[in-house]
Amino acid sequence: METIQRCSPVEFESKPAKTAEQDDGSVVLEYEDEGQGPWVVDLSHRARWDLQDSEISGQRPWGMNIPQTPGQCIFNDGILINRMNRTQASIWHLAGDNLDVPDGSAFTDVTDATVFLALLGKDVFSITEKLTSLDFLDPSKQTPFLLQGPFSHVPCQIVTLEKTQERSGILYTCSRGYARDMTAAVLNAGAEFELRPAGQNKFDEWLRNGF
Repeated sequence: METIQRCSPVEFESKPAKTAEQDDGSVVLEYEDEGQGPWVVDLSHRARWDLQDSEISGQRPWGMNIPQTPGQCIFNDGILINRMNRTQASIWHLAGDNLDVPDGSAFTDVTDATVFLALLGKDVFSITEKLTSLDFLDPSKQTPFLLQGPFSHVPCQIVTLEKTQERSGILYTCSRGYARDMTAAVLNAGAEFELRPAGQNKFDEWLRNGF
């Protein structure tokens, strides 16, 4: 049987320096000139699920509790769970290790239906303030936390990973059909800050160094 090749909805003009075959598709590990940051990283190949259940607090995917309050997030063993509302949570597999697919009708795999990007490094929030009025620096919220709303006029789920002066980072996801326009808007907003595409290795390094 022929294997279906997975293709990211994101295309950068930068030239890849290292690639690898992962999750039935080609993934860029590094680009030739990634600069010193900030960076935008395509993570669309990383697995993501939507969890909906009227008794959602009783669910324990991979032994993890669902956050009790909308906006709260839990990160453990490479898995980020974000509470969206009374009956819904999103689950993002940030680590590259293989993960068993969750069993049950409450889980929907949205990996191929959405685009998934990270913004990392200096000046991240100077870039985001051009694209949204959402407050990623809210002092009352402890990282990681989820916000839902328009980002470049597109409905998104956005998680603030870090908001310190030394380390800043967000993850955001939206419908796959917005990938081209979303990517162009973010790169345009970040041009004055020398925002550049970076490969998966940059995100993995950032993850290992503190989150």
